Amino acid sequence: MTQSNAYIWLISIMVAWGLNVVALKVLVEEFSPVAMTSLRILTAGLVVLTVLALQKKWTVPGVKDFGVILLISLFNIVGHHYFLSIGLKGTTAVNTGLILGLIPILTAIAAVIFLKARLTLLKAAGILVGFGGVFLVMAAGSSGNIQIAAGDWYILLAAVTQAISFVLIKKISVDLNVFVLTGWMMITGAILLGGISLLTEPGGYQTLVQGEGYHYAIFFSSAFIATGIGHMIYNNAIRLIGPSESAVFTNLNLLFSITGAALLLGEPVYIGQIAGFALIVAGVLGGSGAVDHWFQRSKRSVHGH
Repeated sequence: MTQSNAYIWLISIMVAWGLNVVALKVLVEEFSPVAMTSLRILTAGLVVLTVLALQKKWTVPGVKDFGVILLISLFNIVGHHYFLSIGLKGTTAVNTGLILGLIPILTAIAAVIFLKARLTLLKAAGILVGFGGVFLVMAAGSSGNIQIAAGDWYILLAAVTQAISFVLIKKISVDLNVFVLTGWMMITGAILLGGISLLTEPGGYQTLVQGEGYHYAIFFSSAFIATGIGHMIYNNAIRLIGPSESAVFTNLNLLFSITGAALLLGEPVYIGQIAGFALIVAGVLGGSGAVDHWFQRSKRSVHGH
């Protein structure tokens, strides 16, 4: 992958991730959410480790590294995917996609708290605007009326746990290759999710053999493309173009999830959700530090000339 084609890869991944929200909505309606999620993440983790083995980059983490993997996976895999699967049962795919769009803003807040990152006026304004957008989305609900579904709160918790995990990854030094870290986090998190399913979903795994053929096609597409290969490509591309530009692509993810939910699931899109989408996009660009970064870069280029 080169810097020039990294953008094409990123757009492709944003399409896959946006449509993955739609896929997960279909899957949680058919199967027990946590049981399905544990098996989906386990499959994705095996895909990542298989690719690494073929590239001769596969390694088994040591005891210290495994402790780090366990800690990060509690947030990045267990918390995020548990709340996401439970939340999707109680809200729409449109709302889910929009609320998850808050992750770059939540990551910026977590970076200020835990990494002592600088909070500029523009970042603060972006954060407020982004939260205003999410409030509009949640208030619009699934009927266009002023109501907040229980599932929306779970999706918000999914976004919070994901943001915390990103900061943990930055804060904790680990000697592992980022792809090895990703693969083992998925395996570890999937096992923990499996335990949660056994405790909270009696007979949950039995539902996994009751689907139609297209359910399994969706399941494996989600596991292989969106969750497994998708994360490997995303991590590689972001290293080439930088994290600030990635905020723009997060907004594409939002767009594809809303469009997919409307076209494929027939979910209505209300004016409150459209207004919320606009505010979240503006909030992500300001709150994630992307605009600050572009301003600084343009200043340097002006002074350089």
